[in-house]
Amino acid sequence: MGRDGKGDKKEPVDLLVRRLVKEADISENQARELIELIGTDWSSLLREGRFLKGRH
Repeated sequence: MGRDGKGDKKEPVDLLVRRLVKEADISENQARELIELIGTDWSSLLREGRFLKGRH
């Protein structure tokens, strides 16, 4: 991350994406879409990720 502050939001989201991919067993794209729709609430993301995985 540079001094301009760029990347401040991206890094935590990337960590959340990787964790969601691992724990819900969904694709990275699916995880990113869920984060865009739901936000960063872990309980909601995990619930919806598991639901999404169950549908496929």
